[in-house]
Amino acid sequence: MKRSSSPTPARAAQPASRTQAKTSKAQAIPAKLPNTQAPKSPVKASIKIAASQGRSAKTLPSGATPSLSGKPAPKGLKTVSKKPSSAAPVTRGGASDRFVIIMAGGRGERFWPVSREKTPKQLIRLLGERSFLQQAVDRVRALVPVDQILIITNAVQAAEVRRQLPELPRENVIGEPVGRDTCAAVTLGAAVVGARSTTAVMAVLPADHVIHDEKGFRRVLSDAFDIASRGQVIVTIGIQPTGPETGYGYIHSGDVLPAPASGKALKTPFFKVERFVEKPSLEKAQEYVASGHYRWNAGMFVWSFVTLTNALSVHQPEMHQACQRWFAAAAKGPRRLETVLAQEYPEIRKISVDFALMEKAQNVIVADGRFDWDDLGAWPALARHLKQDAEGNAAIGEMVHVDAARNIVFDGRTRGRTPITLVGVKDSILVLTDDATLVAAKSESQKIKDLVRKLAADPRWAAWV
Repeated sequence: MKRSSSPTPARAAQPASRTQAKTSKAQAIPAKLPNTQAPKSPVKASIKIAASQGRSAKTLPSGATPSLSGKPAPKGLKTVSKKPSSAAPVTRGGASDRFVIIMAGGRGERFWPVSREKTPKQLIRLLGERSFLQQAVDRVRALVPVDQILIITNAVQAAEVRRQLPELPRENVIGEPVGRDTCAAVTLGAAVVGARSTTAVMAVLPADHVIHDEKGFRRVLSDAFDIASRGQVIVTIGIQPTGPETGYGYIHSGDVLPAPASGKALKTPFFKVERFVEKPSLEKAQEYVASGHYRWNAGMFVWSFVTLTNALSVHQPEMHQACQRWFAAAAKGPRRLETVLAQEYPEIRKISVDFALMEKAQNVIVADGRFDWDDLGAWPALARHLKQDAEGNAAIGEMVHVDAARNIVFDGRTRGRTPITLVGVKDSILVLTDDATLVAAKSESQKIKDLVRKLAADPRWAAWV
């Protein structure tokens, strides 16, 4: 008979205190977004990344933005200066002009019953003392001011996001009226950032990833910020694969780009992107890993405001027009933006940023992400981060078993907890909460999403979703 125990899960931790960081009003608002064209020719490996024009103490002249060649892009855009709390001048690419947009609007259906509509995966504590969203914010606070971290979430989840992140200004949590996939979320985030600073460089990061090597992650992200500030390139962060995973998309990397001629030395290699590949078969995944030229697509992007809006104007003109309207609304304040989104957002085309931009743009480069990374897509992934007994059982909570193997047990109950006992059960998932219980085969874990939809469609069980 075996007995195992792990730390007891708890609800999302309460942050210690609330800071008073607030975002300053923009001094000037452009009448329209830039209408310049993004580069149409592929990014050649021989092209040298231009030295940043924002590294000196001088700010950029109004309308000037660095291009890949190092020359200013065409004018037609007024620079909006957002003075940080230090009152230091804004320099393109510097910490005072960097923003992070964290996308936290997912429903986390595959982690039911712990994950619910109002408290999905990114807002619960599955690993550690902080929710995944809180951990995502913690990872970037050393790189950007706290008032330049924005959360794009669902309107239903906005209140809980603000409760978990009281240090963020209230207006930095933007709730989508409905989910319209990642391109709309990215466009919305860019509009809000652009209304504060049109010289901004922004990173777009998911809220639900597991990264233990935070120092390595910040090093890569900092270098990606630097490269994105030097010219009109879209930077994505690719993860070095540790095995032939079939649940991830892949990035085919080409020639390495030469190091910048001036400025600080970068520790991260960057490569030209040849193509993006959807989730492959096992045989294909094995080929990709063996070749050494493929990286996992982690859904992390870094670009300047001008670069992104240029890309939208070329590849998604309707989304670019929406960005203009949201840009103008955001400049008038969060209430005006909320009103406009309520009217327009449900009609926006539902498309991922990968399909909308990344697979079409020719100016995409990939940063070599050599830090540990995991995208917890379903319950089986949790076992990779839990201590397992001799039979491969991973448990959070008290478990006693006889002849049970390779199971995942998660006790999320907050009252009346009793030991969980298993006999002869193998390759299964057992999850308990105060009001629901899940038993599933590990091989069928993706169907938990179907179960949630079935529950939602039945008035008797809809409240459990």
